[in-house]
Amino acid sequence: METFNKIFNFAPEFFHLEFVNFSNFSLNVYSMQLYNTLSAEERARLIDDAGQQRLTLSFYQYAHIVDPQQFRNELFLAWNKLDALGRIYVAKEGINAQMSVPAENFEAFRDTLEAYDFMKGIRLNVAVEHDDHSFLKLTIKVRDKIVADGLNDETFDVTNIGVHLKAKEFNQIIEDPNTIVVDFRNHYESEIGHFKGAITPDVETFRESLPIINEQLKDFKEDKNLVMYCTGGIRCEKASAYFKHQGFKNVYQLEGGIINYAKQIKEEGLESKFIGKNFVFDHRLGERITDDIVSQCHQCGNPYRDWETRRNVLERDHYRCVRCGRDIRYTPFGYSIHHRRLRSHPYAEMHSSPNLITLCGSGTTGCHGWVHENVKEAERLGLIVSGFARPESIPVQTWDGLKDI
Repeated sequence: METFNKIFNFAPEFFHLEFVNFSNFSLNVYSMQLYNTLSAEERARLIDDAGQQRLTLSFYQYAHIVDPQQFRNELFLAWNKLDALGRIYVAKEGINAQMSVPAENFEAFRDTLEAYDFMKGIRLNVAVEHDDHSFLKLTIKVRDKIVADGLNDETFDVTNIGVHLKAKEFNQIIEDPNTIVVDFRNHYESEIGHFKGAITPDVETFRESLPIINEQLKDFKEDKNLVMYCTGGIRCEKASAYFKHQGFKNVYQLEGGIINYAKQIKEEGLESKFIGKNFVFDHRLGERITDDIVSQCHQCGNPYRDWETRRNVLERDHYRCVRCGRDIRYTPFGYSIHHRRLRSHPYAEMHSSPNLITLCGSGTTGCHGWVHENVKEAERLGLIVSGFARPESIPVQTWDGLKDI
């Protein structure tokens, strides 16, 4: 066992004990544990008890990975030992990661990346705002692609990308009247924050935006600067190559996305051309870049200022759609905070927690769309409150039982 410990840096939490029966004897066998064994609630308690500062960060790298499953297993073993958590996608084309790492393990974590040639010197987008609970599990999944773009990579040169711009350069070029700025995020991301004057496609997924923008800007391929941005930069890596292939001559992208932009303007004392919050795909759901309120409530049309209430609703609902139980951080069509009481019967506490529930989708998709299409059934389940009834007096039939909200 001593030799085994030296080779594998043995840690009991990475293994489980099996009792194997044969006809004449029994054998205890250790096998590697390559998946989470703790629930999110148990992990949250451990984080609180440890009292250590954690850093939220993201990174990506396109590369040729021969065996994504082996790569995935190697990362899990290395990162689990460092108490690194997050949501990571790996594929033959590379890696896309959003993570939470103990600050004291940050350099050791970086070393695990540097062990691979294609990740030497990789840029880590460290968040401006941190939350020790931004991620509560280490989830590494093997996918066909690290971003669902709907593109056939065999039909164009994915390495022929746009010019990368730092924050200062980005601020300068978007002031040029010859520039068109495009937000390649989904509508629920751009609604809470975006760059001034940017085109913000009303789409649910990244793949939807590509043909829409290509058609919308087809007459500006030769003489306009096409400047694009996204959350951390990964969507623009593929989008910029795609639009160059489509014939756009002057293609630029924000290096490191909004996350890196926010860090640079703070360090360099630059004016923020981005207004509002940057939507992020973790427990925080948003980073405040400026104090501007740019989002509106979809149901009543008023400026949505009370983000603390919104966050409280999401936490109360455990970041799950109350109807189907889907984790809204991983849904392909976003989420909505739904008003239970109809707009035709407003009251002073329209944005109070009992009147708000989390639903996957928008007004036409997911469970939110279902509610709008099935009003009577939704009312029976407490998802809609009719007349002048008070929402706090009517329980909701959720995916895991009848509950008072």
